[in-house]
Amino acid sequence: MTSQAAADDTDPYLWLEEVDGEEALDWVRARNQPTMEEFCAGKLQDEFDRMRAEALEVLDTDTRIPYVGRRREYLYNFWRDADNPRGLWRRTTLDSYRTATPEWDVLIDIDELGRADGQKWVWAGATVIEPDRTRALISLSPGGSDAIVAREFDMLTREFVSDGFALPEAKSQFTWADPDTILVGTDFGPDSLTTSGYPRVIKRWSRGTPLADATTIFEGARSDVSVTASVDRTPGFERTVLRRALDFWNDEVYELRDDELVRIDAPTDANVSIHRDWLLIELRSDWVLGNATYRAGSLLAADYAAFLAGTAQIQVVFEPDQHTALYQYAWTRDRLLIVTLADVASRVEIATPGTWRREPLSGIPAATNTVVVTADRYGDEFFLDSSGFDSPSRLLRGTDTGPLDPIKSAPAFFDAENLSVAQYFTTSDDGTSVPYFVVRAADPESSHGPGPTLLSGYGGFETARTPGYDGVLGRLWLARGGSFALANIRGGGEYGPGWHTQAMREGRHKVAEDFAAVAADLVNRGICTVEQLGARGGSNGGLLMGIMATKYPEKFGALVCDVPLLDMKRYHLLLAGASWVAEYGDPDNPADWEFISDYSPYQNISTTRKYPPVLMTTSTRDDRVHPGHARKMTAALRAAGHQVWYYENIEGGHAGAADNEQLAFKSALSYTFLRRMLGDA
Repeated sequence: MTSQAAADDTDPYLWLEEVDGEEALDWVRARNQPTMEEFCAGKLQDEFDRMRAEALEVLDTDTRIPYVGRRREYLYNFWRDADNPRGLWRRTTLDSYRTATPEWDVLIDIDELGRADGQKWVWAGATVIEPDRTRALISLSPGGSDAIVAREFDMLTREFVSDGFALPEAKSQFTWADPDTILVGTDFGPDSLTTSGYPRVIKRWSRGTPLADATTIFEGARSDVSVTASVDRTPGFERTVLRRALDFWNDEVYELRDDELVRIDAPTDANVSIHRDWLLIELRSDWVLGNATYRAGSLLAADYAAFLAGTAQIQVVFEPDQHTALYQYAWTRDRLLIVTLADVASRVEIATPGTWRREPLSGIPAATNTVVVTADRYGDEFFLDSSGFDSPSRLLRGTDTGPLDPIKSAPAFFDAENLSVAQYFTTSDDGTSVPYFVVRAADPESSHGPGPTLLSGYGGFETARTPGYDGVLGRLWLARGGSFALANIRGGGEYGPGWHTQAMREGRHKVAEDFAAVAADLVNRGICTVEQLGARGGSNGGLLMGIMATKYPEKFGALVCDVPLLDMKRYHLLLAGASWVAEYGDPDNPADWEFISDYSPYQNISTTRKYPPVLMTTSTRDDRVHPGHARKMTAALRAAGHQVWYYENIEGGHAGAADNEQLAFKSALSYTFLRRMLGDA
């Protein structure tokens, strides 16, 4: 038997979609209080307080690596700690950065700015004019939402420009055309946004003129996801590139030349980028060009001018195989850094344009996950970060020709000496082999047998989940005897675009089947019992948790569902949901709703099956995934007689937390819930 929302076409909890409605917020407060009383107070308060303090120490400690990006002679960093919970935008020199205690020059103190403005600002980034680096557009989010305000900042005087460029709160996009001109997409008024809530129009805005007088240079359709502009001001390679996102996975890309649009005629589902003389094309599907067929997942290169002229020779920079996929790439001025995954293990190479010969980088720690933190596209410098489940991050600095230099190391936040890391493979319903990692005590069979285990997964949008160090997870879960498993299920990008595309739309059931297969394998291997197995996921991973609750409840002892999508009948009508139709399908199309309705958690709540306890978390200020998903699902689950705990943070946006203190609270709440429901190790 299913709940009323599935039995007929009514939605008894539609009123909970009123984000700031007083009745809805009263409902939120009434659900938050018992959750905090249950897991943050009473007999659990001491343990909760310890967990929160331990998490906050990890998040705030000065011994963390301050990750940087270069602009001219300075390395820039954004930093939060106990004294600066909203953060500092600051810079230092390389020589100072190499020391144990760099001397930081603070450009903007977000806490002080918030006090002056009477606003709880959350840093959303700086768009600095290149290569001048004299001005920046600072993005500030009220409460952590995707919508931001923008203010012009003088990098020389280190002050906001009183009569400079400024944009009111909106999901804006902007780029510097020159020191006195920006290209901007924002909420210009009626019909200026797409149905997804992003800019539909790009305008050229000149200094000293009203935004209303800006000149339109590019438009998309209301049904598009968004339009964007980017300007490359590299001397000798000045270009303006405009993109029209037809859906989440397909773009039309143009160069604006003398106010004329020149189409860059690569496949619309490919990722296209330009660096100096070179065009890179990352394929998401096979591309037949003349007599040649280039495989999905390949990275191709061509002389950009020749490509526009139709005379380019396409060169293959990388081609995937059954086990290896492209993960990341980044330019220095004259070299291309390439990170690949081989059965989810990272490899890093550096390629020389023209010959595109790839050479492996030496000096990378073994058995670690390595990513490019930043690369200087105007110079020869890059930074890599290497870490593993049981090995803290090491920051490596390199140049095009020199050896890697270990420049910073993160501290160990938990004792990993007696932990083991193993990769297993299990078989999904259709016979596909699915990998997953397990981190646990080195010899659990001889010591305590099966124990509490937390399984994590995502399975969407070609996002690869890779092994890496997590100090909060280590302290609050692993150090307390818990085991952790990471599932590399379809829908992600661990094996390239094909790993994702087969689980889109009508194939989405494969995501859940893969995750359920991993859950069953953990039990079959004796790592845990069903009662000891918990799972956690957020956003698209929160949708996965909702499917686990309603389709596979017998496989889990508890679930944590963060900032989730859950009502797949209305997801495309809420906030940015329309932008994901290419991923999930269109509920208004009867053929699509047929396969969506089979798994949509909100429409598949049973009143007779037993569900595991669920902790549901979201944020009032999440303007990407509507908090109504979590609210309505909680109300419907409770009405159906299921045990569900709810917590909604007022701030935090889609991250669910606006600062380290909020994140520490949320972490302690989740792990206290899991330990309570799954038992102590």
